[in-house]
Parts: sequence; C-alpha cells; structure tokens
Amino acid sequence: MTFKCVTPAVPTVQQDDDNVRITRWDFVPGATTGWHTHGWPYFVIMLTDGVLHAHSGETVIETRLQAGQAYNRPAGVQHDVMNGGSEPLAFVEIEVKRPEALEFSKPEPTPSRP
Repeated sequence: MTFKCVTPAVPTVQQDDDNVRITRWDFVPGATTGWHTHGWPYFVIMLTDGVLHAHSGETVIETRLQAGQAYNRPAGVQHDVMNGGSEPLAFVEIEVKRPEALEFSKPEPTPSRP
C-alpha cells in the first residue's frame, strides 16, 4: 500500500544525458512522488528544511531533514515519498546513470625527495 496521492510532487528536470539525470522536486504539504523504482544510484540534496515520509510498500519511515543536508541510496530502491510537514519542501535529486563516465580531478602525485 502506498500513500493516497491528492497532490503530486512537481519534478523539474534540469539535466538529463547519458551520464546523469538532475531533477528538482517541489512538494506542497501532503504531495507525493507516487510509487517508483530507482534504476540508478542517486544523491539527494535538501533545498529546504522538511519532513519526508517514505513508504516502502510495507512501512513508513519519517525523516526530518535540514536545508543543505544530503544523502545517497543505491539503485533498486522502491518507494513513495511524501512531504509530511506543514511547509513546502524541495530537494535536488542526482541520479548517476554511468558512474564510470564521471570524471573527477585527481590530485597530482607528490614528488619524492632524493
């Protein structure tokens, strides 16, 4: 069983290419994402303080988060997410489609002393 969706959360895709999908999610109080499965590992960065209710299909977990707080989850997560607070809530979700394609700068090796 998932949440009864009275108002859907609003996704705004900011980037979607072969490597990543970046989506801003905006929730009025009580808004839900609807049941979904994450096909890729992902990161979430909170833009506002808020209360998330995550329904796994069997249980509901309430999590209080603060603006700037971040977390990550593996591919395969299935859930419905609801704004359980009384204020609007927003976060950015970054789904990593091809982790091996992401390039990160590596520090230069420290030269050894003779």
